[in-house]
Amino acid sequence: MKVVQPSCTSCLIKAPSFFSELDTFDLLNLNNNKICNFYKKGHIVFYEGRIPTGIYCLEQGMVKIYRVGIDGKEQIVRFSTPGSLLGIRSLLSEERYTASAATLEDSVICFINKSFFFHLTNKYPKMNVEIVGHLCRKLKEAEDKIISIAQKPVRERLAESLLILNRVYKPNGKSVSKPKILLSREDLANILGTATETVSRLLHELKDENLISIEGRSITLTDIEGLKHTAKIFE
Repeated sequence: MKVVQPSCTSCLIKAPSFFSELDTFDLLNLNNNKICNFYKKGHIVFYEGRIPTGIYCLEQGMVKIYRVGIDGKEQIVRFSTPGSLLGIRSLLSEERYTASAATLEDSVICFINKSFFFHLTNKYPKMNVEIVGHLCRKLKEAEDKIISIAQKPVRERLAESLLILNRVYKPNGKSVSKPKILLSREDLANILGTATETVSRLLHELKDENLISIEGRSITLTDIEGLKHTAKIFE
């Protein structure tokens, strides 16, 4: 499918992105230097172990970042939503990708080559500050996840993950009271590092307790405070 190239000057995700500081001239240059492609659901964006040659900017859709264990099972690291830069850490550290990226729904992703991206970061120092802040937040999320996996049973981790996914599935960060989480049970299991059967059983327990509702693959959180209590999240 041929994609109508999104215009960087009128891009709706530009404002909250790393490119918000660019002037009109550099936005036009960015627009001329990027390549945008349509990715069907389930398409691989990049593979673990490959050498990055640029950066991917997610314009529409959702992407999962995951690693494959020695047993061939996926472990989902995080999710990316519109405005995210995919593969930023590997590009900056000049390392091979340490994880793979695949679309969870039909997506439009723009590719910016390495030399032009670094031209922009050199010209706009504030971009570097924002990228460092972004990477620091991701590091904290990784630390929190390690602690959660080490200290919490699967039921608590599932409740915590559903709360995180509830925020991820809010379209463009808008205030939606009850977004629908559209994720396979296998992907949920790959987030938690447990069996699909365990996830299905625990979801039905949460449903029976009126903490969530389930319609096919769709999950809606009906009691946020109850899920926080289940996840042992006390704010």
